[in-house]
Amino acid sequence: MQGAENDVATRQVRSMRIGLALAIFAAATFGTSGIFGSSLIDAGWSPAAAVLARISIAAVVLTVPALLQLRGRWAVLRASARPAVAYGLIAVAGCQLFFFNAISHMQVGVALLIEYLGPILVVGWLWLRHGQRPRRLTVTGAIAAMAGLALVLDVFGSARINPVGTMWALLAAAGLATFFVLSAAHGEQLPPVVMAWAGLCVGAVTLGTLGLTGLVPIRAMAVRVQLAGHQVSWVVPVLGLSVIAAAIAYLAGIGAARRLGAKLASFVSMAEVLFAIVFAWLLLGQLPGLPQFAGGALILAGVTLVRLDELRAGPPAGLVVSSP
Repeated sequence: MQGAENDVATRQVRSMRIGLALAIFAAATFGTSGIFGSSLIDAGWSPAAAVLARISIAAVVLTVPALLQLRGRWAVLRASARPAVAYGLIAVAGCQLFFFNAISHMQVGVALLIEYLGPILVVGWLWLRHGQRPRRLTVTGAIAAMAGLALVLDVFGSARINPVGTMWALLAAAGLATFFVLSAAHGEQLPPVVMAWAGLCVGAVTLGTLGLTGLVPIRAMAVRVQLAGHQVSWVVPVLGLSVIAAAIAYLAGIGAARRLGAKLASFVSMAEVLFAIVFAWLLLGQLPGLPQFAGGALILAGVTLVRLDELRAGPPAGLVVSSP
């Protein structure tokens, strides 16, 4: 009996380590979206066109792996249709559209800070829906992480708060929280690659329909764009945005959330902002200042506190323990 318990504990630890690695990898890949997306928008693409290209091509890339994973078990997909549709509408298409609408009314840094209230919303949801009242370490970690984000994004500089932009950014935060809650959901769950593919398909169809009806402006141009100091074909950032920052990123994010639980995975995702700054430093020569480094340290401290809280409480709810 003792040997079996030790084996389960070992598998849990290994699953948590894999989950943390996937969460950091997801944050890094999501963090490339700013570099790729801004090059297209600066060249005249509308934000909605960049998002549509991103999720449509990502859906195509994941089609074959998803179908191979399903192996004809369409009943599994039908049984999970509601969370998959919600994931595609809110966590994929909605979250990105809300954020782009927010930055059309306010500074990017302020919008990002509001969007990253998502992990706090996850904590609130787990408390209200599942009775998982946040303990002191989680609350302290949340405060530290949000303070770190504020420093990283320099929102105390010339930031201006716009009520319309704030509304859109809060909706983006709800979309981000939905991403982690649905990604970590279990029961008759879809494999991560199928969940990502289904959500991307729903998001692409929804956004494409909005574009055709004229409710969302879709404007794309087949021109050369500026990327990391070089003139390249528009195809390069589109592929980077769709394959690296969408297909791979969403797949890794779902895998991380299923191993770590929605709360811890959402806090680790804050590292996306740090990766975005590092990529801007390496590729665009935008060197971060001391406030950014101090903010990064606070984010790391906040995530560490949430992680310690999880270790005290045991495996997070819904944790998947991979078979050896």
